[in-house]
Amino acid sequence: MSDLFTRNRMIGLALAAFVAGIDQVIKWYVIGPLNLRSVRHIELIPFFDLTYTENRGISLGMLQATNMEMRWLLVAMTALIALVVLVWMMRERLLGDILGLGLILGGAIGNIYDRYSLGYVIDYADFHIGTFRPFMIFNVADAAITIGVVIILARSLFMREKDDNTDTDGTPILRGE
Repeated sequence: MSDLFTRNRMIGLALAAFVAGIDQVIKWYVIGPLNLRSVRHIELIPFFDLTYTENRGISLGMLQATNMEMRWLLVAMTALIALVVLVWMMRERLLGDILGLGLILGGAIGNIYDRYSLGYVIDYADFHIGTFRPFMIFNVADAAITIGVVIILARSLFMREKDDNTDTDGTPILRGE
């Protein structure tokens, strides 16, 4: 059992919990004290605003949950994906991979909680350059998922393959003659 909960995996689980917690605290703040649900839009700086949006779909608004059955189907699908990410993370040994998976897992948990409790995901971060918006309105969970995916892709593309004489964490494997 101690092999399952290594230091790196515990860091990954802590990162996932931190991301999910921060995501929920910020969502509470924008709909609570900032009252963004009612005011709808707050200009902050020339390239970043807070704009309230209820996302009833998944990435890029696909698969809209237009009824209760679709809502629960999306909760189940995203929970299954989060479970796969958790299992993947618990099989990894390298901290870089675990950190990327922890970000993805934490973001997924934050958005699953919204969809479970509200029926939609609260989005509020509105990055723009004038009227050009390179991203859809997003939240901390979305950003964490995106950064985690970029980390995993970058590591898989740019990290060199492991030597046959090293373990997955890079330590030499000693073989008896």
